[in-house]
Amino acid sequence: MAQTDEVTGWDVDDVLRIRVRRVGPIDNAAYVVACPETGQAVLIDAANEADRLIEAVGDLELVAILETHGHADHWQALAQVQAQFPGAWTGAHPADLRMFPAPPPGRGLKHGQVIKFGRRQLGALATPGHTPGSICFYHPGYLFTGDTLFPGGPGATTPPLGDFPTIVESIATHLMPLPAETVVFPGHGGATTIGAESPHFPEWSARGW
Repeated sequence: MAQTDEVTGWDVDDVLRIRVRRVGPIDNAAYVVACPETGQAVLIDAANEADRLIEAVGDLELVAILETHGHADHWQALAQVQAQFPGAWTGAHPADLRMFPAPPPGRGLKHGQVIKFGRRQLGALATPGHTPGSICFYHPGYLFTGDTLFPGGPGATTPPLGDFPTIVESIATHLMPLPAETVVFPGHGGATTIGAESPHFPEWSARGW
């Protein structure tokens, strides 16, 4: 039976089991992503409302907490979730580690790194621009973009950490070439697909924000 609680209508049970929790005052999307065969899982962004994220993990075996970037709205619940799941390691890109409270995530995640959970894995895609260490996580068919890509365009590029030409290059190089049917799960708001967003890429680039 497909996992449907707060998911976005896609039947993802055969490949990945995904539980979405929308938390905090600015509607962060946190994702529990599990291997349906083994019950091992990762949490993408311990954003806020730790009790709801812990409930979403439930009886799954949490292997890792993966942070898409270092902005505070994406790690407000990190310490509490870590305390609840002491066996899970925490990872973020080295360029953003200084943005986390002490102790920062214990593993630096770099482009091309593979994160395994059960019989599934996610690949780390370094996509700087929103922050220097922004990361997306990819499994064929599924892309978790943090604040790099939303329905309707790239994430904010507020100085000093953000840079618009950099985020456009990141999206053009690593995200737009993915298959059109790839479902994009962003760090805020609802899901989209690469195919829905790619025709608009030239106008994003031209508008400059």
